[in-house]
Amino acid sequence: MAVLKLHLDEFDEVDYDLIAIHSSLEDFRLAYFINQNLPIILSKNKEEVGVVVKEGEAFFTKFTFDDAKNDMLWSLIQNKNDIITQQKSTKQNLFLDTNLETLRKVHLISELKKVDYFLKIENNNGVFLMEDLVSKLHKIERISAVYAVIPEKIKSKNNLIF
Repeated sequence: MAVLKLHLDEFDEVDYDLIAIHSSLEDFRLAYFINQNLPIILSKNKEEVGVVVKEGEAFFTKFTFDDAKNDMLWSLIQNKNDIITQQKSTKQNLFLDTNLETLRKVHLISELKKVDYFLKIENNNGVFLMEDLVSKLHKIERISAVYAVIPEKIKSKNNLIF
């Protein structure tokens, strides 16, 4: 009987391109403007990207477009979200409310905290040049910065597996 060995390095291959987007637009408006400037039709996905952090579980909205013609999957994911955390109050209070609720900012990719959104393009085998996509996205008025990110250099790239 033959023995088949799998190495974990085989699963670390990155088969997607990643574009970082800095914008103050809400996610649905950004998706609308991206649809106007690129040949895609992003629509809101019911499934959100969930990430477990020490404060709890955070969910990030996702817009997707399945390009069957080119066998590609486009995903627009938010990088920042707020979660509500509860802390016990150390002070005695006249009121019974001893739990304090605070908003805590959580990031999908913690190394790139200033990035608002990521555009993930799976199976882009030279169909679209990254420079062309970045220049088309840069034409959107409310995007302050847009650039390509090398996924291999990101430590928390496992959060982009969904």
